[in-house]
Amino acid sequence: MEAIVYEEFGGPEVLRRARIDDVHAGPGQIRVAVRAAGVNPVDYKIRNGWMEAAFPTPLPAVPGSEFSGVVDETGEGVTEFAVGDAVLGRSATGAYADYVLADVGAVARKPEILGWPEAAALPVATGTAARVLDELAVSEGETLLLHGASGAVGSAAVQLAVARGATVVGTASPANHDYLRVLGAVPVAYGDGLVERVREVAPQGVDAVFDVAGKGVLADSVELRGGTADRIVTIADADAAHHGVAFSAGGGGAAGESRRLGEYAQAAAVGGLRIPVERTFPLREAARAQELSEAGHVRGKLVLLPGEH
Repeated sequence: MEAIVYEEFGGPEVLRRARIDDVHAGPGQIRVAVRAAGVNPVDYKIRNGWMEAAFPTPLPAVPGSEFSGVVDETGEGVTEFAVGDAVLGRSATGAYADYVLADVGAVARKPEILGWPEAAALPVATGTAARVLDELAVSEGETLLLHGASGAVGSAAVQLAVARGATVVGTASPANHDYLRVLGAVPVAYGDGLVERVREVAPQGVDAVFDVAGKGVLADSVELRGGTADRIVTIADADAAHHGVAFSAGGGGAAGESRRLGEYAQAAAVGGLRIPVERTFPLREAARAQELSEAGHVRGKLVLLPGEH
């Protein structure tokens, strides 16, 4: 099968197209012919070798952790899915490829009216957002400060937190403020003066902080929490320990993942959950997609289409 691989850590130039051995479903797994694969910031961080402590990566490696596609092989003991089913989920093998393996507990059925790119945009964004909101115990009546609110994970976190009854103050560039208002957040610009701007829109203070962006906002976040690192979580700032802040690496395998992903997919199919796909790329342009992801300022999701070589 064809895949994107890298044999050493480094910049996007280490990514190349290659023919690699086919994968086959083991017990409790399905093999999926990939129609779309999501591009996430963690992909370039792993490629650079920055995430070895959290995600040890044997080389050569195939990037990517989420997909949508069609089941074409089932492993021993699998009764939940059959060949021909349209699905979305998190992968057990790299998703920048023609085929991917997935454990059945990390997969859900794709609604017919949900497009392949839109389906591939959901698993990591919704799963990560829900996990961290649970870790922060965000609840009705509270105020959540969300750094990097206009990206895919941020967009999901805004909507899921608002659904819990929380007020969300979201940091983003001014160009994305109208978008955040549509999602239900109170937008503020990041950069110098952030603490004052947040206090202006949330004079009651913030109950929890979720840092998606990893752009050096943890000191400000601690100040806004009254000098404590309690109820601050980052998924992106490697300097978390210096500030006493929790770093959430997460991963697949959460209890109820398949059920919850199915619910998110149904909501997205009818417009009740929005994770916009900003741009799609053929598989051969994976390096370009990761370059854009690493540059930041992406609203929503970048998606690869392995069928378009």
